[in-house]
Amino acid sequence: MTAKPKVAFYWLASCGGCEEAVVDLAEDLLGVADAVDIVFWPVALDSKRADVEAMEDGEILAAFVNGAVRTDEQEEMVHLLRRKARVMVAFGSCSHMGGIPGLANLWDKEAIFDRVYRTSPTTDNPDGVVPKTEYASNGHRVTLPGFHDTVRALDQVTTVDYVVPGCAPTPNIIAAAVGALLSGDLPPAGTVLAPDVALCSECDRRDTKPDDLTITEFKRPHQIIADEDTCLLAQGLLCLGPATRAGCGALCIGANMPCTGCFGPTSSVRDHGAKAAGAIASLVGADDPEEIERILSTIPDPIGTFYRYGLPHSLLVRKRQPAGATE
Repeated sequence: MTAKPKVAFYWLASCGGCEEAVVDLAEDLLGVADAVDIVFWPVALDSKRADVEAMEDGEILAAFVNGAVRTDEQEEMVHLLRRKARVMVAFGSCSHMGGIPGLANLWDKEAIFDRVYRTSPTTDNPDGVVPKTEYASNGHRVTLPGFHDTVRALDQVTTVDYVVPGCAPTPNIIAAAVGALLSGDLPPAGTVLAPDVALCSECDRRDTKPDDLTITEFKRPHQIIADEDTCLLAQGLLCLGPATRAGCGALCIGANMPCTGCFGPTSSVRDHGAKAAGAIASLVGADDPEEIERILSTIPDPIGTFYRYGLPHSLLVRKRQPAGATE
């Protein structure tokens, strides 16, 4: 009997939604489980790091890694799985582009620790204690992983062969990626396994977007009851569909919510946030500088809006650090 191909799943700095997305395959998950041998999946199986270390290099067909890289331990696991797997897959927005955890790059490690452990409204820590990588007491010693100053996407730490985009990836995208891996019919290394066109191309509302669309005020979803058949941008909702890769089936728009950009940019775009900001700015219906400023001020959080999923992978990477700051 021919041995089944081995695959691994691992979770770095993320919310866990990508793990849930695998389960969302529903009955198709049984087909995946029948076709492969899942040898490492800590969230679902009693598998240990030592089990992976004991494997031969390249013994695993593919490692699906979700989450951004934030700690020493996560970086170590990335390099370990890279050695053991023939194919490394960035699975989901956080590993693809840094994701929402990447917005922490607006601050440094010290500012984050100060807020979490000292100054947040619900914190009672009069001595100002913060986690240390090593602590000894009464002859015992405990360690914690080091916390990096900068959040990084997976390909900023190791070589990534393929990307399965999304927050979280949709079942159809996951199934297609697994099927391609098993068949061996794969595109060139580095490919994002999703259509290389903008989301508007698969949006059912695309024909309702005016050719000469201009916006004089951006509205947030809770401020209006959006029409379910009309382009959300045409209703003043800040939808990033024009600057975001297709493949999700426009699920958010189907739920009458604007696209937030989780599938990232198409291959022709270097900086997703800049592309999205430029696309939206081109719709501002004013020439007067003060009026332009007023319209743009109705976007309450530009960084969180345009770089929600991709700050670490952008040209910005992070907020500039003080001179002398280190990783």
